[in-house]
Formats: sequence, C-alpha cells, structure tokens
Amino acid sequence: MYKHHRYPQIIIQQAVYLKLRFTLSYRDVEELMAIRGFKVDHSILQRWVFKFSKEIERNMNKRKRQTSSSWR
Repeated sequence: MYKHHRYPQIIIQQAVYLKLRFTLSYRDVEELMAIRGFKVDHSILQRWVFKFSKEIERNMNKRKRQTSSSWR
C-alpha cells in the first residue's frame, strides 16, 4: 500500500496520526513535519489522510480491548 510513495511508511503514518489524533489543520501538520526535517505539502497530507485513515483505524481497532457486556 505504501510501496510507490516518496516517503517511508513510518513518516506517512506519523503525519496521518497527527492529523487524526489532534485537532490540527493540514498546514499545522505540514509545519510539524518541517520541524522534523520532512518537506510535505498540505495537499499531499490531505490525500494521505483520505487514503490511509481507514487502514490506520482498522489497525487501531485490532488493538482495542474488548468491553464487557455488563453495564456495571
């Protein structure tokens, strides 16, 4: 899924995580990535979020603990 992208998988995942986890704009995430040394445009970040957010959500749901059926 990440095979033909310019950036490594970990960079893409970190950028998408920052956007989804915190209430940041795409330009804020662009600035944070620039501080870390990666020049990424905000429009590319938006495409990454649309493309990879479902996969990241699926992986996060795998690690969630099961809740019990009791209301207590």
